Amino acid sequence: MAGMVSELKFLVPWGHLAAKAWGSPQGRPVVCLHGWQDNANTFSRLIPLLPKDCYYMAVDLGGHGLSSHRPAGYPYHFLDYVNDVRRVVAALNWSQFSLMGHSLGGVVAGMFACVFPEMVDKLILLESFGPGPKDWGKMLKLKRMVIEKLLEFEANQQHPPKVRSPQEALQRLLEANKHLTEESGNILLQRGAMEVSGGLVYNRDVRIAMQIPWDENLNILKAIQADVLLITAQSGISSGSYYAVPDDQLQETFRTFLKERFHFVRVAGNHFVHLNEPEVVAGIISTFLSKDQHLKANL
Repeated sequence: MAGMVSELKFLVPWGHLAAKAWGSPQGRPVVCLHGWQDNANTFSRLIPLLPKDCYYMAVDLGGHGLSSHRPAGYPYHFLDYVNDVRRVVAALNWSQFSLMGHSLGGVVAGMFACVFPEMVDKLILLESFGPGPKDWGKMLKLKRMVIEKLLEFEANQQHPPKVRSPQEALQRLLEANKHLTEESGNILLQRGAMEVSGGLVYNRDVRIAMQIPWDENLNILKAIQADVLLITAQSGISSGSYYAVPDDQLQETFRTFLKERFHFVRVAGNHFVHLNEPEVVAGIISTFLSKDQHLKANL
């Protein structure tokens, strides 16, 4: 077991960033980042299966879970989440740590490893392309789209959050995420919704629905200094049900720049394999976190 579980809040100028931590603060630090519109509970079934000598800090990115929403007029863009991570590790006074990210969280983790390469010793990408987009010009175009969508959103009349019964809230979540099991959906709702008069409302900021999909990465990978583990699922991100980037293309891109520091494993399962069936990936991740050399032979 990964040890005791605790809830934390990190103050930021617009409110706070919430986090859920497992293990002893004296353990080796691992920052864990969830996927788009998810929350820190996405790791609730995986982390207890990982090495107990680590201290796992699962962060609710801005606008997700129990973290504060961005100020009015502020758009959401995946690069901005790098700032969230930097603020959390600054508050913890961590100068080096490992990063694990699922889906969008892997994009944020990968970009953090590019921007602050000296701070990341190991990078674990669960069902994620890693850093993107492939050039800064495209990133600026995407940023423009996010800003314009925000202005369009603000120009329309805003409605109060919809109140749903617990079963309706779960059903809506499962319909939007076909890869989630009912058990996994309930785990995410524990942190992703709050009780109000008449039922539940989702915690997440509706503005994050304007997020622009990321693209596969290329040259920015050369900035990464960390050892990288990429795990994809047979019915996941590379299968056509999400973004259909072939595994061989992902591997070639990473190996071009990372050489022997890149490790790839494909497992049975879908995009939420780490939450639905955590035992499928727990041993792979544990080996990667625990071994300093000859990782490839052990995966």
